[in-house]
Amino acid sequence: MSFKSINPYTSEIIATYAADTPAAIEEKLALAHQQFKAFQQTSLELRQSLMLSLAKQLKEHAADHAAVITAEMGKTLAEAKAEVLKCATTAEYYAEHIVEMLKPRLIVSDASKSYASYEAKGVILAIMPWNFPYWQVFRFAIPNILAGNTAILKHASNVSGCALAIEKVFIEAGFPAGSFQTVLVNSKDIEPIIADPRIQGVTLTGSTPAGMSVASLAGKYIKKTVLELGGSDPFIVLKDADVAKAAKVAVQARMQNAGQSCIAAKRFIVEKSVVNAFTDAVIEHIQALHQGDPTDTVTNVGPMARLDLANELMKQLQQSIRQGAKLATGGQQQGCNVLPALLTGVQPGMTAFDEETFGPLAVIVTATDENNAIQLANQTEFGLGASLWSKDLEKAAKLATRIESGNVFINAMMRSDARLPFGGIKQSGYGRELSMEGAHEFLNIKTVYIQ
Repeated sequence: MSFKSINPYTSEIIATYAADTPAAIEEKLALAHQQFKAFQQTSLELRQSLMLSLAKQLKEHAADHAAVITAEMGKTLAEAKAEVLKCATTAEYYAEHIVEMLKPRLIVSDASKSYASYEAKGVILAIMPWNFPYWQVFRFAIPNILAGNTAILKHASNVSGCALAIEKVFIEAGFPAGSFQTVLVNSKDIEPIIADPRIQGVTLTGSTPAGMSVASLAGKYIKKTVLELGGSDPFIVLKDADVAKAAKVAVQARMQNAGQSCIAAKRFIVEKSVVNAFTDAVIEHIQALHQGDPTDTVTNVGPMARLDLANELMKQLQQSIRQGAKLATGGQQQGCNVLPALLTGVQPGMTAFDEETFGPLAVIVTATDENNAIQLANQTEFGLGASLWSKDLEKAAKLATRIESGNVFINAMMRSDARLPFGGIKQSGYGRELSMEGAHEFLNIKTVYIQ
């Protein structure tokens, strides 16, 4: 069996990668477990030093890594380079703060001393998606490896080049063999790896169906999981918002990475009194975008990563139009290239409202007032992130408590940040990545009681 990497803009086959044999997978699992044991005998200071070396490698070779990302999944070179540099700054952040994150927490009890200790557990399996092929991997790997776990990556099959390049970065940074390894396997062959007793946890970023499948397998073998799944994130614009700024950020939040982001602003929910002004501004910003060759510096929206994904998005767009939505701009398709589109008049019950749309398609939903806006925002099975726009910050903070999601950004674009915990609720998953909460997910939180 093999995996093909196909350039989504040219449709050319870039490379073909042979799947790992069961013997090769066993060798990697054994090496990962062996290195976990070795980490227990080495210092945190050494891993911090190696992580800073990794950050340096990423910075010095950011253009080379960006080229691999762009070729395999179509992200513009500028976006790809920014993704690589974000991984580097996150490595630096955790190298600086990991000591305080792992510091035992003293707890007052009837003991002479009692505390919670945060200790590495072993080999963690990461099942990662193609849309942010570096960032999704590094944001998991950095804190876990610093804490003393080791990592096995099963990446999406269309970004095998990225997966192998990431493994190489760890080696070039000086990490011992087995600290981070890539396995090339099909999703249907993942169960034996999850079942292996050396695997102590599984983290998955991907679709909700993929999360259901992996969570059920992990549950079968009593393995801790963290799931970051799909989203249909609301971008709520109240009548007292800075409409011009909200419209500009809304388009950026929806169209980044050709709209292929779990936390993209997928539903613009706008109070009735400002919906016309907001719509006009959004159309202007969308029409100013340049869709096309991701290696061209004037391009800011590249192709979608695969033809089947582009076809599915067009199907959702056309279904929504048949259901009564209006196409305000864009929406033409040529292969993986989809012209950024806007649907207006979208309502609950329409495909573009009810389903996650994973591509350059924005929709505007009209709300009668702020209460209706919150109701519409929550009228989804997802709960990953939300953006709320209002000049009344006190009111906005109160409304944020009513939004059913793992993240709410007020007057700002929803994004992941190493300093802040990141994750969702409902069908968007559970558990957290990043910040101290993310660093603790795959550690043994051990109670120590001294009498």
